[in-house]
Amino acid sequence: MKTLDVWKSSLLQASQAVTRFLSEPEQLEKCERFTELLTETFRAGGNLFTCGNGGSHCDAMHFAEELTGRFRKERRPLGALALGDASHVTCVSNDYGFEHVFARQLAGLGRSGDLLVGLSTSGNSKNVILAFEAAREKGIRTVALLGRDGGALKALADLAIVIPSETSDRIQEMHIKLIHTVIEACERRMFPENYR
Repeated sequence: MKTLDVWKSSLLQASQAVTRFLSEPEQLEKCERFTELLTETFRAGGNLFTCGNGGSHCDAMHFAEELTGRFRKERRPLGALALGDASHVTCVSNDYGFEHVFARQLAGLGRSGDLLVGLSTSGNSKNVILAFEAAREKGIRTVALLGRDGGALKALADLAIVIPSETSDRIQEMHIKLIHTVIEACERRMFPENYR
């Protein structure tokens, strides 16, 4: 396959993933609920916590920094933190096991009224699963951005948005699109002056 054909094929697949997602009204209803949960959390003075592994961890960090920093225009910072800083991960992994890295940090920092968003292309990441269980114990609402069939996290989340794709790259591309869009939708509610 020629390099140009690889580019065309990849971009077409990405476009098809978006089109497929848009063709399912239930998915858009879940996205609207995601907006409501995030907006309610910030308006009530709660914080957002995010987590994931590998590329999903990078997306979780990106989500948090768009909120504590800024998205498109100036506005006050919103409380958000990606769980899993390096010193915490190495400490907890050494003392308790890698599967506890997110749950233990959330148990220490999270409060009822906060929101946890977990990203997992398989839906079966043990450390994200344990974080969702810890969230439930503390009265923290949860949103899972998933792929494939949703895995075990689908049933644990208050809201699960599952990308109907089989490859991690397509799933993660959709996750980042959902992240950017929920930030915009939340900002439009909280900071309408930024969108005039």
